[in-house]
Amino acid sequence: MAMGIFSFTLLAGEAQAQKKKKKKKAQTEAAAAAPKEKPAPKKGPKAYSEVITKDAKTQEGLFNVHEIDGKYFYEIQDSLLGRDMLMVVTIAKTADGIGYGGERTNTLMVNWERNKDDILLKIKSVNNFAADSLPIAQAVENSNLEPILQKFEVKANSTDSTGAVIEVTDLFSDDVKAIGLPQGRRTQYKVSRLDNARSYIEHVHTYPINIEARYVKTYLANDPPSNSSTGSITLEMNTSMVLLPKEPMKQRLSDQRVGWFSRSMVDYGADAQKAASRTYLDRWRLEVKEEDIEKFKAGELVEPKKQIVYYIDPATPKKWVPYLKQGVEDWQVAFEAAGFKNAIIAKEAPSKEEDPTWSPEDARYSVIRYFASDIQNAYGPHVSDPRSGEIIESDIGWYHNVMNLLRNWFFVQTAAINPEARSVKFKDEVMGRLIRFVSAHEVGHTLGLPHNFASSHSYPVEKLRDPEFTKEMGTAPSIMDYARFNYVAQPEDEGVSLMPNVGPYDKYAIAWGYRPILDAETPEDELMTLNEWIVEKENDPVYRYGRQGNRYDPTAQSEDLGDNSMLASEYGIKNLKRIMPNLMEWTSEEDKPYKDYDDLEEMYGQVLGQFNRYMGHVRTNIGGVEEYYRATGQDQQVYTHTSKELQKSAVEFLNDHLFATPEWMMQEEIIARTGDFGALERIRSLQVGTLNGILEWGRLGRVIENEALNGDEAYKMTELFDDLRGGIWTELPGGRTIDVHRRALQRAHIERLELLMTGEVDPVPARFRRFVGPQINASQSDIRPMVRAELKTLQRQIRSAIPRTSDRMSKIHLEDALERVNLILEPK
Repeated sequence: MAMGIFSFTLLAGEAQAQKKKKKKKAQTEAAAAAPKEKPAPKKGPKAYSEVITKDAKTQEGLFNVHEIDGKYFYEIQDSLLGRDMLMVVTIAKTADGIGYGGERTNTLMVNWERNKDDILLKIKSVNNFAADSLPIAQAVENSNLEPILQKFEVKANSTDSTGAVIEVTDLFSDDVKAIGLPQGRRTQYKVSRLDNARSYIEHVHTYPINIEARYVKTYLANDPPSNSSTGSITLEMNTSMVLLPKEPMKQRLSDQRVGWFSRSMVDYGADAQKAASRTYLDRWRLEVKEEDIEKFKAGELVEPKKQIVYYIDPATPKKWVPYLKQGVEDWQVAFEAAGFKNAIIAKEAPSKEEDPTWSPEDARYSVIRYFASDIQNAYGPHVSDPRSGEIIESDIGWYHNVMNLLRNWFFVQTAAINPEARSVKFKDEVMGRLIRFVSAHEVGHTLGLPHNFASSHSYPVEKLRDPEFTKEMGTAPSIMDYARFNYVAQPEDEGVSLMPNVGPYDKYAIAWGYRPILDAETPEDELMTLNEWIVEKENDPVYRYGRQGNRYDPTAQSEDLGDNSMLASEYGIKNLKRIMPNLMEWTSEEDKPYKDYDDLEEMYGQVLGQFNRYMGHVRTNIGGVEEYYRATGQDQQVYTHTSKELQKSAVEFLNDHLFATPEWMMQEEIIARTGDFGALERIRSLQVGTLNGILEWGRLGRVIENEALNGDEAYKMTELFDDLRGGIWTELPGGRTIDVHRRALQRAHIERLELLMTGEVDPVPARFRRFVGPQINASQSDIRPMVRAELKTLQRQIRSAIPRTSDRMSKIHLEDALERVNLILEPK
């Protein structure tokens, strides 16, 4: 029985085995009959020759750049991974209404890192810092992870395996926002997206320390600034990537008492019980050669290890090249004050025959670029290392039409005393001197100096009429002020200088920022010496710095001259009155009897604009607060209210020269040749603009605070309102005829009072509050009670004047004015 069972089991097993054998045979035959599948592609980099083919156009430089059929590849050496680089984005060519060519839109510090078979382009921040030796450095690193701008697949390794090849086409052809149209402009013009079909790479060039990528971007926009029918914006952009030094230059810490372009970081390693800000200068690396150290210590002038060299763009008209060069080399005297000779020079760019490799895009060269553009401007930017402030290179932008701006300034400010300015086309040597002046100003920016608006206030007004003084000192201590030309000088002041030069403040500031302090090992070691250099000059206004943008400081204004705005403007207006009767003659050209009156119209506008500047200079004295930067060791005030006498004289000046109709501006022979309408409007806008600037929340707030702090020594708001009313409504007591200009001005006065009575201070966006400062609370201040009292006074005076006014239009005006006041006081 047992044997039978075993035999049955064996037979069943053999049958099963045969069945499996047949199934396997069938699967093998089916597999053989099926089409062959390609093997899965091998992951990782390809062979170098498969990526960089024989068709590649290769440039050698910082990275080797390969171009194959419109695609661009970077070959990055391992030694450059992790190195800090600066990526500077500018608009190379722009659409009408979108900035100007050369405008910088973004600056990023980046480095390239390898992560397995990818290369990462990472943004690196220096906003927060702690020395690597400190424990807190790890916390800073953990709290400041910056974004990855782009990830690139490694296409191949270099032939010697010391680098990697990546394709970067998408970085420039796709919409990478950091290197494209800025977000503010996207919002402004309602940009929806990038149109890839109309975007492309123009070229990518590589040089020893930088790579320049030029690309065209076309965006779809619902509200473009020009050519609206296309619904798009096209820009040509340039991204420059510059290798930064391995060892950063030693910083020089800034001091607000000396004006300087600077940058800041939060230094968490500082010995302070708070997150302290560390601010340091942007400046060129000027160092003493080892063999010259003893000479330098002995006070001899020495040449630096490396000069600052500016090249003149080959596109520059030849006749202007010498003047641009002179503007650069005018700064040699300032560097001599810092202990260096021949520290800054200018050269003409080499021709293609002299140096076929030279390019203005090469970051080894600083260039004054000449643009054929109708923009009336020049600008002086620089590229600096954010870790140290070291300026790497600078390209000054010079627009051809800046000459028109210079002509207009020089004409309207000096033609009354200067025969060489009495034309719409100057002699080449005259225009050349003006070009030299602006060239020196822009070079000053590239050396690290901002505008110094306090400079022009340091000279007494009468000294600006003194030929000996102005020849020695110029018309302002700094060429970095907006003190254009000498409008104070009168025809009898023969031989007086007409413009500033690189002056005593400029020499002082360059010495302060650039003179090496050889025994200092750290930036902190320099602070006592730097402070001593400032304190030596503390009581001399020539060496004072005043920031740009303080609109309540009458001692730090744009376009002004001298230490008294009222006296300087008095002289300026005398000269404008001399120009007006000659305007037609001086804007005509004997050899062009066929020309139109465009130049006459432009220069008439310049006269009105210059007059308006004078009114602005005077107005700033009202409610003025003077800002003098000090340090704690000086034990002096920083902020001082402008004296009562000056404020009162400012209102008196405006009453006499502006609010009393300036009839001398209404030249019928000019108006009849320059427009069919608008003469009255020009005068009205001048008067009303100044009036509204006086009765402005921030200014009135300072008037109120001055009285609270200084009592009877202050120019009070009650006095201000009385003095203004006395100048604007002079016709009321005698019932005199009120001319058309005055009627408009008086209505504007009522309307401004209404705004102060019923309006609110415009809120300041959060991002601007630190620049604007505190704002007055209108409803809880003394402004509205004062305005109500002023309206009631006007109400009584107008009501009394109506019966004794005989001129019909004047009576109609007063009846209307009374009704307006009534409605403000008792609104329906």
